[in-house]
Amino acid sequence: MPMIKLTNNQKMMLGALSGVFLGFLLTKVGGATKFSINTIYVSGLVGGVFIELLKMILVPLIFSSIIVGITNLRVQGQIHKVWIVTLIYSLITMSISVAVGVSASRIFSPGVGLSLNMFGTQASYVAGNQITSAEFIEKFLHGLFMNPFAALAQGNVLSIVALSIIIGVSLIANGERYQSLHKLFNDIFELSLGCLEWIMKIAPLGIFALLTKLIATQNAALLTSLIKFIAVVFGTTLFHGLVILPLILFAVTKMNPLVFFNGAKEALVTAFATSSSSATMPITLRCAEQNLSVSPSVTGFVIPLGAHLNMDGTALYEGAAALFVANLVGLDLNFIQQIIICLTAMSVSIGAPGIPSAGMVTMVMVLQSVNLPVEAIAILLPIDRLLDTVRTAVNVEGDMIGCVVVQHFVDKNET
Repeated sequence: MPMIKLTNNQKMMLGALSGVFLGFLLTKVGGATKFSINTIYVSGLVGGVFIELLKMILVPLIFSSIIVGITNLRVQGQIHKVWIVTLIYSLITMSISVAVGVSASRIFSPGVGLSLNMFGTQASYVAGNQITSAEFIEKFLHGLFMNPFAALAQGNVLSIVALSIIIGVSLIANGERYQSLHKLFNDIFELSLGCLEWIMKIAPLGIFALLTKLIATQNAALLTSLIKFIAVVFGTTLFHGLVILPLILFAVTKMNPLVFFNGAKEALVTAFATSSSSATMPITLRCAEQNLSVSPSVTGFVIPLGAHLNMDGTALYEGAAALFVANLVGLDLNFIQQIIICLTAMSVSIGAPGIPSAGMVTMVMVLQSVNLPVEAIAILLPIDRLLDTVRTAVNVEGDMIGCVVVQHFVDKNET
């Protein structure tokens, strides 16, 4: 009988289910037994190693990815107006998407009322470090442009993003002079992706360990909050993709959204099925050129750039997830901290690789931006693949609408 070969996503789901089962089993056995104590200890140890591996690869991945994403603006640099329109469009749509995600989490409040003991230490730390809005702004501005070596060594989120953007813009401004540096950062990015693939191979074990400890030390109310969170993310992502983006398309170009969806459906279905905007890119290019009448010069620039820069679905999810985690640990983030979450979600979305579940790595950075417990991704990882389907489809939809919008301005300038 041939052995059934499972994909890594299937292994992750199996690990999640096994972890939940073992966690419930430990609650029935009782937390005071030697078996329970040892199992919870080992689970915490294994899960902690997995989290630290993600933190380890985070800085080189995000640092190189943002630089590579920005320096891709230099490609076809002669179409100056095209990339300006693309950049403005991406910033506007991502701002709207992350605002929608954070607002929905504030309104529906998934996770409110729970206080997870697993994150008690981190929650106490954050609560004890609450500062006024004025102090927060001052601290934020001083920390934004810190020593780059210190920022990289300490994993300072916003400083790394600021440094990456500055270097990326400098590489663009100097044209071909630093082509070797561009290649170096691209190689670092690809190497980091390779390391990430290795780390994700042990993700099933890490998820198993983290969920075993989580379920064994918490109560069943978490499951209800998780279902509510899934509904909120699905609802807001679909709202952004089916209402907000089509409205922007119609307002700018007067194109009927039904015509757009009819021409884009093949790429959207592929994005939904693969959860990879990079894998979908050839189909996205063909749909935009053949079905939506966008010129190859525009699609060849906007769509590859959009795979790094324009990540509406990812930004929305990460903003909503950060608020969900804050609710789980019983923290009421102030307005300035919510703004920081929004800005960080937008910034690291630029560096989210177009591969399945890569947003979970940048999720670490969003949580760290306001000192939320990174271990909370144990709750998010098992459902990430499910949520990744719809957010990737919205990412690709945003890229294609961006093509149509840019083509509209190109045609307008030529007339």
